[in-house]
Amino acid sequence: MSIDDFTALVSRVTARAADRPLDAALARDLNDALPGHGPAVGAIAQACRDAIRAGWMCNREAGGIRYGRVVKPGPATHGFSIDVVDMDEVVGPHHRHPNGEIDLVMPVDANARFDGHGAGWVVYGPGSAHRPSVAGGRALVLYLLPQGAIEFTPAA
Repeated sequence: MSIDDFTALVSRVTARAADRPLDAALARDLNDALPGHGPAVGAIAQACRDAIRAGWMCNREAGGIRYGRVVKPGPATHGFSIDVVDMDEVVGPHHRHPNGEIDLVMPVDANARFDGHGAGWVVYGPGSAHRPSVAGGRALVLYLLPQGAIEFTPAA
């Protein structure tokens, strides 16, 4: 799968989230329409695994986290950037989401949890902040940032 193919695959999600508040209602909608163990999320997870093996995704590493911005925000993704991280029993750097963040948790290990969540969608509203963590094994996490906005901050 090429980056263009991957962008087209994920743009189905960004189209659903475009122009909507990043809130609990969006999280419910995404989890209902695109469940964590459903075929659409399965296709995204497989595409991520294939891209990591091919070397064009998660090709950077820091603090035990493999990561990378896959797609910059633009019209094809309805203004969202697409990033993917590969985390295994690790806590990441504290950061703030000026415009919010939409996360797709894709456990590699069945018991892996991202910020306490298993497979599926997690939405953080504008101005939220956290230290992302994965416990219980390894997980891939795809995150969508409106306008690509993220601010790394000292831990609060």
